[in-house]
Amino acid sequence: MLGFLKHPVVLSVEINVNLLGLAVAGLISRLWALSYPRAVVFDEVYYGQFLSLYMKQIFFVDDSGPPFGHMLLALGGYLGGFDGNFLWNRIGAEYSFNVPIWTLRLLPAVAGALCVPLAYQILVELGFSHLVAHGAALLILFENSLITQSRLMLLESVLIFFILLGVLSYQKFYNLQRQSPFSARWWFWLCLTGVSCACAVGVKYMGLFTYILLLTMAGMHSWQLVGDRSLPNVSLLCHLLARGLALVVIPVATYLLFFYAHLTLLYRSGPHDQIMTSAFQASLEGGLARITQGQPLEVAYGSQITLRNILGKPMPCWLHSHKNTYPIRYENGRGSSHQQQVTCYPFKDVNNWWIVKDPGTQQLVVSNPPRPVRHGNIVQLVHGITTRYLNTHDVAAPLSPHSQEVSCYIDYNISMPAQNLWRVEIVNRDSDGDIWKTILSEVRFVHVNTSAVLKLSGASLPEWGYRQLEIIGEKISKGYHQSMLWNVEEHRYGKSQEQKEREVELHSPTRISIGQNLSFMAKFTELQWKILTLKNEDTEHKYSSSPLDWITLDTNIAYWFHSTSGAQIHLLGNVVTWMSANMATLAYVALFLWYLLRRRRNIHDIPEDAWWQWVSAGGLCVGGWAVNYLPFFLMEKTLFLYHYLPAVTFQILLVPIVLQHMSDHLCRSKLSKSMHSAFVVAWFSSVYLTYHTFRPLTYGEPPLSKAELQNLRWKDSWDILIRKH
Repeated sequence: MLGFLKHPVVLSVEINVNLLGLAVAGLISRLWALSYPRAVVFDEVYYGQFLSLYMKQIFFVDDSGPPFGHMLLALGGYLGGFDGNFLWNRIGAEYSFNVPIWTLRLLPAVAGALCVPLAYQILVELGFSHLVAHGAALLILFENSLITQSRLMLLESVLIFFILLGVLSYQKFYNLQRQSPFSARWWFWLCLTGVSCACAVGVKYMGLFTYILLLTMAGMHSWQLVGDRSLPNVSLLCHLLARGLALVVIPVATYLLFFYAHLTLLYRSGPHDQIMTSAFQASLEGGLARITQGQPLEVAYGSQITLRNILGKPMPCWLHSHKNTYPIRYENGRGSSHQQQVTCYPFKDVNNWWIVKDPGTQQLVVSNPPRPVRHGNIVQLVHGITTRYLNTHDVAAPLSPHSQEVSCYIDYNISMPAQNLWRVEIVNRDSDGDIWKTILSEVRFVHVNTSAVLKLSGASLPEWGYRQLEIIGEKISKGYHQSMLWNVEEHRYGKSQEQKEREVELHSPTRISIGQNLSFMAKFTELQWKILTLKNEDTEHKYSSSPLDWITLDTNIAYWFHSTSGAQIHLLGNVVTWMSANMATLAYVALFLWYLLRRRRNIHDIPEDAWWQWVSAGGLCVGGWAVNYLPFFLMEKTLFLYHYLPAVTFQILLVPIVLQHMSDHLCRSKLSKSMHSAFVVAWFSSVYLTYHTFRPLTYGEPPLSKAELQNLRWKDSWDILIRKH
């Protein structure tokens, strides 16, 4: 029974020395003197702010993308014991001793280093020789822009790592498809493709471009399977379901997992709360949750409430009124009702309080038991401090003349009767009889007399309105735009019928947490929508550039400058590599079209297997370049050179492929092959020499003299910082 113990247990391990050597070289190039400079470098000032909030578990919203990249940077901070205490307010500021800069930059550096062996393995999986694969890996290794971006607390190297990992995983899966479908390795690489794509998208939405490319490739390969008559129907169905599971379901689930971890970790109230809905704010520890603790859930007749507009644009604001009236005549000569102003005010204020009144009674307190307000009920909204009723009528709004003015009614004893009845419509109700709930219900107020809807126009009133936001009655309202929706944020049951007692009550803080926890999907949906729609005001930056500048490398970014020594770090590509990548792309497209035209004439210049290898390589490399580059022409945002790095990475992979193709199929004589080999050696030497020449601007040391810096200014458009004395 124990006979197997008579023989030693032998474990054999295969080590790919090529991969190991490339990984070590990549780590050396990216990790060397990683803590230098010990100062804030360019966008570290941006990511560092979110890092500190992560360390303190304070909620934030970053409109630049999903949270996974921030979580990875925060992991570096956690490993280094960072407490989050550092003021990220200035590029070039020296890091204090509590900032573990080496660990903060470690994960981007490791990710950048691993891109070197990934490039090698991708070309091997595409069927090219190890020599060609080595060429691609070495081009990535000596690419100055990728080294610079990898050695700082930035996310592009992490993005490119997951992009290349996704490409490699899919290529391995595709190759296994012909040998051992549904094997453990087949499933592993297929699922890893989905996870890698989710991680790329989770770092930056730019990862979506490569994800779409891989989905397109998977769709084409699946279509080929559909046409395979030798494949049984059950097997075909299993293939399609497996791809759907791994390339759609798993990425979506992984993406949701990032947000789940993000929302779980960041549970404290912070500076970005105001852009979220009241319900979301109330789910965070502190902030609104502290203010609304113990509030009644159901809004009743007599309730004292504040109403927050759901839209939150151009800023979060609350329905507000004050004793000032609309001017008798506006600057354009139009007249007003001269009634009390109603606005939307972006700050907490006692004049934000309103009382929900039953039109059938004069009572302004909650009865015992309370009578809840339901969907479809008619109410009056009484301003708590001035006791005037919310009103609208057929008078043009001050800034939106096609809409109705909203006011608090003042009886001037003229032929302008009060029109102050409003129908409560709960748009997110489960049934027609649903009760109006604090924070949770999204409510539309429809004017009974005119059918106008209470709406935030978003325009700022002039000085007479204290620059507060205009409220209007929208006559034609199709659907439920968020500017028409309101939710009760603060709420108490009114107890004082007398006005003076009620004013004291309104001034007192609400201390009576809605214990309602939003579901994860509700919080995810809201946060995702905010990330996609929240736009910071884009301003022209000194180092912003256009996509056309990237191809020719007519731009650079000065990341860091030492005021004393003159040492500096620049995001600047290896000129020889970038120009070679452009020429390789043009050469590939020209050759592809030539071969395609000739094949149409039934002339086959290269063997069939070489043709399909050529098509596959181009679909991946040229396709990867195109999907990661061309969309930027459609984007209305401030763009920088680093946005081009994923695209140029795919271009770099194409260079040795084109060189190998020229050697194998275009150089037919021994002399031409020898000349081609000599050219490749000379060319690659120039790549290395260019890398070495610009190394001081990549690593920030050694400092260069004025003359040396001027010699590095190969293009007039480059902004090399040269001290005058």
